[in-house]
Formats: sequence, C-alpha cells, structure tokens
Amino acid sequence: MLKHPDESKINEQPQTPITSLMAHLAPMADPRVERRSDHDLIDILVIAVCTLLCGGETFNDMEDFGEAKFDWFKTFLTLRSGIPSHDTFNRVFAAMDPKEFLDCFLRWTQSLRQAVSQEVVAVDGKALRRALNKDQSMKYIVSAWAESNGLVLGQLKVADKSNEITAVPELLRVLELSGCIVTIDAMGCQKKIAREIIEADADYVLALKGNQETVHEEVKAFLDQTVAQTQVQLPPGGKRPKAAAQLAFLETIEKDHGRFEIRRFYQSAELEWFADLAKWEGLKSVGMVESVREVGGKSTTERRYFLSSLELGIETFARAARSHWGVENKLHWVMDVCFREDQSRARAGYAAENLATLRRLALNLLKREKTKKRGIKGKQLNAGWNNEYLLRLLGI
Repeated sequence: MLKHPDESKINEQPQTPITSLMAHLAPMADPRVERRSDHDLIDILVIAVCTLLCGGETFNDMEDFGEAKFDWFKTFLTLRSGIPSHDTFNRVFAAMDPKEFLDCFLRWTQSLRQAVSQEVVAVDGKALRRALNKDQSMKYIVSAWAESNGLVLGQLKVADKSNEITAVPELLRVLELSGCIVTIDAMGCQKKIAREIIEADADYVLALKGNQETVHEEVKAFLDQTVAQTQVQLPPGGKRPKAAAQLAFLETIEKDHGRFEIRRFYQSAELEWFADLAKWEGLKSVGMVESVREVGGKSTTERRYFLSSLELGIETFARAARSHWGVENKLHWVMDVCFREDQSRARAGYAAENLATLRRLALNLLKREKTKKRGIKGKQLNAGWNNEYLLRLLGI
C-alpha cells in the first residue's frame, strides 16, 4: 500500500496528482492469483510510472530503477517482498485488463482537467512500430489530446490503421467533450464520427482528403473558385458573388530557424451548393488552409480542406485547424523522442497497450509540473537526479 507522511490529512485537503491517481488506480483488479502474489499491484504500478518519469523504458529498467531506489521507495510503498523482477513487471502488464486500466486513466485525467471554453481536442493515431511478432500487423494507438490543458485525455489500441475509423467513435463516447471542438485528420472524416461529436454536444473540424473523394473535390472546387473570385479586380460598381463577398479570411506569418511560413485561413457558411449537406450532422461551414513555406530559398504551397460544424468565425476555425498539430508535436513526437515508444518491444498479451497508457499517464504528470522550466526530457533527467523533484512530480 501507498503510505503518506500524514494520511489523516489527505481527506481534508484537495487531492494532489498522486493521491488522485492512487485513488483511481486502487480499485483495479489484480490479474494474478492473490495467494501466489509476492508484490502488491499498486507497488508495481508506482515503480513503473516512476521509472518512466525518470527516463526509463523497459521492464528491465523498472527492476533496476526499483533496486537503485529501494530505500526511497520503502518510505512510501509496502514492498513486502522487495522489488519485483522484470519478469513480474512483464507478466503483470501483459495480464492487466487494458480497458479497466484505461478507465482508471480517464477518470484520473478528468479530475485534473480544467474547464476551457471551446477547447480543441485533437484525435489522431500513432503506430507502435516494434511491438509486434513476425506474423502480426502493426498496432496503432488512437489518442485524444486536449490542447489548452496540455493533457492526453484518453486512448484506444487498434489492430491496424484502417481500424482507426471504428476506434474513434468508441474513444469519443468515453470522453467528456461537451463544449469542445474536436479535430480529426482525413481518416476520421466520416458521417458517423460527425454525428457522434454532435451528440456529445461538441463541434468538429474534419480534414478532407482522398478517402472522401467526391466531397473533397466538391469542397475544393467551391473554395478554390470562391477564393479566386475575391482576388478579381472589380470594375466600378461591380459586385462579387455572395459566397466571395461573405468569405471569412485570416492570415498569419511565422518566422522560425530559417523557415518562413504564411498561413491563409478561409471559411464559408454558404452551403446551398453542397448536395450531401443533410447527410453530415451539424455541418455549418467549410474551410481551407493555404500554407506557403519558404525553407532554404525554396517555396512550397499546400492547400488543405475541412468540413466543420462551427458557425462563421474565422479566428475560431483558424485556432482549431492550427491546434490539431499539437497532437503530433506535443504528443506523438514526445512519445518517440522522450519515451522511445517506437523502440518498445513489449508485445506479450496486453503489455503494449498498457505501457502506452502508462507513458501517457507519465506525460500528463510531467506536463502538469510547472516549477521546472525545462522540456519533458529535462524534467525526466531532473527527476532521476533529484528525489525531491520526483516527489514533486508525484505530488507527495
């Protein structure tokens, strides 16, 4: 069991991240036969998450980290049979019910989350590239990233990338999305997913590509023509077509490390031309983002198109479209660079899925700690060097 310097005061004070976390993990069913278990499940989970917080990755790392920090862990864990072996960590994570673990994660994360009006929640999939045997297809994790809170809200594992379409509605149903703006890449641009988001009392901004070929071509043709009409020099007294006259526009310019980028955002609520309007639940606008990048003297232009339930409001649309990349830059990239998720070979039973949840739990703890002005890797290094800082991450 987890100990605390003054347990009598825990219930009198607001929950810290770790007391909240332990309260949500405590009901988890131990997958092992109780009479044959030498280690408490809660001890295994705490050592595991501390290992990840300090930059460890594997089950061997968890055993070694536990042994190196045994005296420290003993101050607040039971450790009735010492530190679990790497085989024990492997067996437990392979056997734990991933849905139950995810439920614990969801409840804990929701307790940390602050209410933000129209928060952008980006949903996207990521491959677990090495967590497979020779006869298996690559597994994918679909995650939901809350941009303003800087938290992973939840995730689901799917057998392959094509199954992201079925996983997204399932993930949306377990999240609290009321008042949010959900952004999804082209794989998730489906009528069923749009309906799920509207039923969750949220809005959507869905990227269009070849998977919705007809819709993509129709939206592209309309917006390309409408943008062109706004650029035509009118004769005296001339009037633009209604769609061009009411087209919303915003431009941003960014300069960073030799890269120069102009983004032009367009949004239109003129949809009478769209034959499938009634089939897309809540659809109120279409949008386009034109990105003009200049790197090393070479310039490229890209246009991306969107369906949205947002009413006309170019700043909100632009924020949603731009914020979607947070799931790539602040989650997927961090998982591979700081947690080396792409290199994880854990694949027995449910180990890959449960470790993916644990990594995102550790990331949320690192993101929530604001006193150390370092990136995720810097915080991990400090946690490994300094027990007091690791305690601060845990909230003890």
